[in-house]
Amino acid sequence: MSEKDYAPLSTACVRALHDKLYEKRKTAALEIEKMVKEFAAINNTSQIKRLLKVLGQDFALSQNPHARKGGLIGLAATAIALGKDTSNYTDELIKPILGCLSDQDLRVRYYACESLYNVVKVSRGAVLPHFSAIFNALSKIATDPDQHVKNASELLDRLLKDIVTESTCFDLEGFMPLLRERIYTKVTFARQFVISWISVLDMVPDIDLLFYLPEILDGLFRILADTNLEVKKMCETTLSEFLRNIKSDPSKVNFPAMINILINHAQEKNDDLVQFIAITWIKEFVQLSGPAMLPYMSGIFTAVLPCLAYDTDARRMTDIKETATAVNFTLMKLIAVHGEENNVRVNSSGEETISKLDLPSVVDVLTQYIMHNSIQTKVAVLKWIHDLYTKLPEEMVNHIDVLFPALQRTLADEADQVVQQCLVVIAEVISSPVTKTSPVNSEGAVVKHLGCETNPYYNKFLISLLQSFNTEKRLLDERGSFIIRQLCVLLNAEDIYRNLAHILLNEPNLKFARLMVEHLNMILLTSSELFEMRSRLKELSTEESRSLFCCLYETWSYNPVATVALCLLTQSYGHVCDLIRLFGNLEVTVDFLMEIDKLVQLIESPIFAYLRLELLQVPCDKNLIRALYGLLMLLPQTDAFQTLRVRLSCIPSLHLHCDEKGAIKENPRPTHTKNIDFDKLLQHFIEVQEKYKEYKKMTRLKDITYADKELSNLEI
Repeated sequence: MSEKDYAPLSTACVRALHDKLYEKRKTAALEIEKMVKEFAAINNTSQIKRLLKVLGQDFALSQNPHARKGGLIGLAATAIALGKDTSNYTDELIKPILGCLSDQDLRVRYYACESLYNVVKVSRGAVLPHFSAIFNALSKIATDPDQHVKNASELLDRLLKDIVTESTCFDLEGFMPLLRERIYTKVTFARQFVISWISVLDMVPDIDLLFYLPEILDGLFRILADTNLEVKKMCETTLSEFLRNIKSDPSKVNFPAMINILINHAQEKNDDLVQFIAITWIKEFVQLSGPAMLPYMSGIFTAVLPCLAYDTDARRMTDIKETATAVNFTLMKLIAVHGEENNVRVNSSGEETISKLDLPSVVDVLTQYIMHNSIQTKVAVLKWIHDLYTKLPEEMVNHIDVLFPALQRTLADEADQVVQQCLVVIAEVISSPVTKTSPVNSEGAVVKHLGCETNPYYNKFLISLLQSFNTEKRLLDERGSFIIRQLCVLLNAEDIYRNLAHILLNEPNLKFARLMVEHLNMILLTSSELFEMRSRLKELSTEESRSLFCCLYETWSYNPVATVALCLLTQSYGHVCDLIRLFGNLEVTVDFLMEIDKLVQLIESPIFAYLRLELLQVPCDKNLIRALYGLLMLLPQTDAFQTLRVRLSCIPSLHLHCDEKGAIKENPRPTHTKNIDFDKLLQHFIEVQEKYKEYKKMTRLKDITYADKELSNLEI
């Protein structure tokens, strides 16, 4: 080793820089410091650069770890000697030190931190052009396994933060690519390092980090999911500060660029803090940006709707549910003022953007979540469908073919409030005014339907409802009454019954038609929701009420006992007698007798109080007494028989109702049924019963044929 090779360093200085003892290297550093000061005094830049090249290449890149340590302390001494002139040599000083920060020797890494600290301390703002490289090295060394190295790096980190904070020329745009990369680190200490820097940069008055927030927001939420509580807390605080800044000046925030990130993290089921903060941000975004969120409603639904199901005492889950509810409410208000098909909004760049509701994707999400396992979520979905249909009927009509099957399936739900809300939606859909899909005839006129002249879904729904009852007896038994009663509340009860009667009149499965009539009749006679309809049928004082009676009668004829009940309701007692006389020709089964049993119970109920009171009138309608006695004679001596017999025996002074010859006196009051052709109705009843008799006969033959076929298959 010749003196020329390391000039301007002396041989003794070179030897000392290679020494393993720190004290000897320190002595050499003092010599270098003195030498540099002399060079600087006479402005000998060539010698300074020569010295830096020797220290940066021959020592810092040496295979000898002690030489690398000597080079590092020499570079630090040079910077100290240069003082304010260090800015002219930052490249030569910083680059070799950065290389040593990743050295395999932990002592070399430690001295590299120390050396860079001294260089940065002297250079101050002059190191900012190298900030990205320094940050990159520090982010790696923040995870160093040696605590001494980490402590040294933390001192350097704090110094660098002070310089950035006081600087007015920090290149944030040039730094962002590195930050975007480093923010996705999965190492806890590296995450802590990144978060601390984001927090510092956000506090610098001259740095507007909100503009770059869309680039780092996803990474921030990933860091928030870290298992280290300290890191989580740091990240939560940083996100809170960002949200505060957003709320203070929303005009410069690019909401659309971030909403999908929030939607993704709001579905994070494994970390309730991440989910809560994401939904909180969504709530603020919807409130602050308004129509700008319309194109993202389907995504927001996927994040919010499941959270409405949370039902737990856990505070965080309760907060999530309440926040999700607030988002849902705000979105509904947004739709309420939507009005125009497109909403024009000015973005942060001053450009006009169109915020349009993506209705197909919204309908798709709602259709999916209508089958959710939560009552709250399903009810919310149904309310949304109803709200959209009332606010945007022209747009929603194009999606009814998608929604309608899902709505019909929901009628089988076990929760009353879900079925009730579903019926509210269905009632709105099938009772709406003229729609784009309304059928027209050859002359261009809208095809009319009973009960709803403008909507083809009215009858379509009732037909499908009856089909569901036909194929799912459990649905009819457990939900049938509730569904029909609610429909009668939401729509016109008489129209519902007229339409159902017309549909059932052509039902090929007569057994089902008879069963359905039994259900409809029971609902008619017992439901409080149909009180007004019963009152009109009882009086038959208008042409409409008499028309309704005849319409129902035609279908009720499938069920003889239901027909009698209908006629008792309408006070058509003479016709009841005619019907009961025909009962002798019918097949008297156990089911038939049970139906009469139920009818007797109904006669004893408040519904037929007026009928029982008529027995007190003098003279009484002889047909009423005959009809009741006719029912009594049909019954075996069961509890119902005893009940009716006792009731008839309670008629006071039956002789008062008879004339001198013992015949029951006629009630002189005019009949309200004079405009009804009961002979025609009776003939219809007979024809229907004959039709039903043939149907049962054919059904038995089919059953026998099927049984014979099965038996022959077994023999084979």
